[in-house]
Amino acid sequence: MGLPMLLAATALEVGLASPAAELQPKPLLTLERTARRLPRTGDPIWDLRLEIPGEPDRHFDAVSGRADRQNANRDRMGSEAPLPMGRYRIGAAEGLGRQDHRELGPIWIGIEPEFSTGRRVLGIHLDPSAGRNWNSGTAGCIGLIHSQDMYALAELLHRSGANTLVVAQ
Repeated sequence: MGLPMLLAATALEVGLASPAAELQPKPLLTLERTARRLPRTGDPIWDLRLEIPGEPDRHFDAVSGRADRQNANRDRMGSEAPLPMGRYRIGAAEGLGRQDHRELGPIWIGIEPEFSTGRRVLGIHLDPSAGRNWNSGTAGCIGLIHSQDMYALAELLHRSGANTLVVAQ
């Protein structure tokens, strides 16, 4: 299925009341690779876009995978490749504490693939090393580059009820 069809099928949910029921737009989170890169580390910058019907789209700069693993097998556990393409269910935002790994930042938002893949324990979190050192990028999650974006995204997802992520490219 092409990206436009996947996005259309994901963004709209058909009402079950009658065949004439109108399509109701739902909030949608999408992740797409851009042509931009972090200058110091070369990590590709991904656009994490939140579409909430009736509101302007919000864009968050992110990394996914390691800079040198962008072409690795995206379905293999431990590959450090970007997230596999497809639909994911978005979980609730959870605060992280001192006992959690520092590279995850202050908030974790779990995501669950709605397709078969070898990848597990996936989520959206801050990447505090993005563009700074050898640890820039993620082991395969979505790592937001700016800390204020992590808080804003968590609040917007909660407020809008967005529960679907589509990873393209």
